[in-house]
Amino acid sequence: MEGWILYKQRQSEISTEKYEMNRFLEVAEKRRISLKILCPEQFDLLVNRDGNKSVIVDNQYTSLPQFLLPRQGASTPYFSLAVIRHLERLGVNTFNSSQSIEIVKDKLYTQQILAAHNFPVPRTMLARYPLNIQLIEETIGFPIVVKTISGSQGSGVFLCENPGNLDDLMRLLDTAKTQANLIIQEFVKSSKGHDLRVFIVGGRVIACMERISRNGDFKANFSRGGEVKSFPVNKEIEWLATECARVLDLDITGIDLLFDGESFKVCEANSSPGFKGIESCCEVSIPDAIFDFIKIRLGLSI
Repeated sequence: MEGWILYKQRQSEISTEKYEMNRFLEVAEKRRISLKILCPEQFDLLVNRDGNKSVIVDNQYTSLPQFLLPRQGASTPYFSLAVIRHLERLGVNTFNSSQSIEIVKDKLYTQQILAAHNFPVPRTMLARYPLNIQLIEETIGFPIVVKTISGSQGSGVFLCENPGNLDDLMRLLDTAKTQANLIIQEFVKSSKGHDLRVFIVGGRVIACMERISRNGDFKANFSRGGEVKSFPVNKEIEWLATECARVLDLDITGIDLLFDGESFKVCEANSSPGFKGIESCCEVSIPDAIFDFIKIRLGLSI
C-alpha cells in the first residue's frame, strides 16, 4: 500500500518533536506501507485531460498514491485544498475529503450544520462590528467565549467574564488592526477547565480522553499543558461523536465535547486531530487504527 501525507513541512524537515508525523512513519515502516510526507510547496498542478501527467512533485511527473492523508487541519490554506481537490479528481482516496476539511475549518459553519441536525451546541453568534454588547448579553449572556473562525490547539480562544472584558478585547484587536473574523459563544460553566476529546476513525470510537487544565485556565488542551486521562464511553458520548463525524462527513476526526451538567454539548470537530495525548493515556495505536481503516476502504486485507 502506498500513500502520501500532506503536511506543512517536507519529510526531511520533520523533527523528533513532531509526534504524529513520526508515529505515522514508524508504524508505516513496521507494516511495510510506503508512506511519504509532502508539503504543498513541493507540488505543481496541471489542469488537463491527461490525469497521468497533471501532478508534478519536486519538478518531476509522479505516479499517484493509493491514498492521501491531509494533516493541516484548521490551518489548511487554499493551495493545499487545491492539491487535495486535484488528487480527488484523479481518483486518489482521500481521508478526509477537501469538502469536509473546508467545512470544519469554519467554526461558525460547523455549528450551523450541527444545530440544523439538532445537536446540542453552545449558543453561538457571528461578531458584527461595532459590537452590540447589550444584544450579546441578552442573547448569550456573560461570561462568553470569543473565538476566531478558524483555529486549533486552543489558539484564538478568549474568555470574557463581563462586558468590560469584551470591550477591552475589541479595543485591543482594533488597535492591532486585525482582520480576524470572530464568533461569540456561550460559556458552558460546568465544563470550565475540562472537556472530552473523542477520536473517531471510520465511524467508530477509537478512544476517548478527558482533558484537564493544570493552572485553572478555562482551556484544557493537551498541547497547552493540560492533563489527560482515559474516559469511559457511554451511549450518549458514542452517539454524539459518531453522528457528528457522519454529518460532517469526516472519516478521521477528533470531536470535542463539553460537560453540560449530566449531559454534553458539542464544542467543535477537528479534521486533523493530534493524538499524542490520547495515545499517552489510552491503550491505542492511532496510526494502526487509521491504516486498518484505509486498507478496508481500499479492499485490502489488514
